[in-house]
Amino acid sequence: MNPNQHPLPSGLGATTTAQQVMQGVDLRGRRAVVTGGYAGLGLETTRALAAAGAHVVVPARSPGKARAALAGLANVEQAALDLQDPATIARFADGLLTRGEPLDLLILNAGIMATPLRRDARGHEGQFSANHLGHFELALRLWPLLARAGRARVVALTSLGHRFSPVDFDDLDFERRPYDKWQAYGQSKSANALFAVGLDRRAAAHGVRAFAVHPGGILTDLVRDLTPEDFAAFGLAPDAARGVAPEGMSVDEGGRFKNLAQGAATTLWAATSAQLEGLGGLYLENCDVARPVDAEEEVDGGVRSWAIDPALAERLWAVSEDMTGVALGA
Repeated sequence: MNPNQHPLPSGLGATTTAQQVMQGVDLRGRRAVVTGGYAGLGLETTRALAAAGAHVVVPARSPGKARAALAGLANVEQAALDLQDPATIARFADGLLTRGEPLDLLILNAGIMATPLRRDARGHEGQFSANHLGHFELALRLWPLLARAGRARVVALTSLGHRFSPVDFDDLDFERRPYDKWQAYGQSKSANALFAVGLDRRAAAHGVRAFAVHPGGILTDLVRDLTPEDFAAFGLAPDAARGVAPEGMSVDEGGRFKNLAQGAATTLWAATSAQLEGLGGLYLENCDVARPVDAEEEVDGGVRSWAIDPALAERLWAVSEDMTGVALGA
């Protein structure tokens, strides 16, 4: 395990906002890509990066929706990309590679959660495909631009949901075991965290560092596939997600959920904070490095060992190269 996987402490916390993290941060002349950067946490992240002067490219599966959401934002452009369609990933990456501009920040924000069983065109389970494999392929295709930047950062959004399941290397695509949407989500989020470990090991020598970020509980469009029973299990009404506004506070009395400004804070801290200089391959939460926790611990935080294990990260890397046909530097 990474010896730096423990709180710094940063002096920040769960209620820290995007605006507080970005105060005094100057990103003029820097370039960023934010997947899913046109809705929810992604849009909040895009706005903050652009406001600090970064030029932000937002790849989107729904270009029309993205154009409407991003209208009027300076320093932002939009392009088509579907994380479950390798051809669109290649086209998007080739477009940026042709331009040749260094890429300083790659924010792997897009994702789906607890969906019914769906498979991509290659037959891979949908959540693993969209949340991990698509982002893996995108990052590797954009590698020359990240390396060219010299001091780039890659931020992969994971989740406390990683505790639902480690990566099941014996049946990644639920071909033999019964499909469980929460195990599938947990596996994909464990994969996101392991990806940061694997990438950082390969990229640090080139000045590129990678982090995994749990943004906290935020009710966004990510809950669109949840059933009334799912909401009830979390003690929420089925229409609870409609109660969250960008500047609103928690919609439940227990204060379990962050607003968007609080939710985007850890992503932005991972992408820009000087406190993380010289560090990488870490799982972050609440604008700090998370502490490792045992699987048996009943806590709403921390990171399980299977999401930060270097050996598992290497195994996932090899499997991901095989599944996507893409290798670093190839």
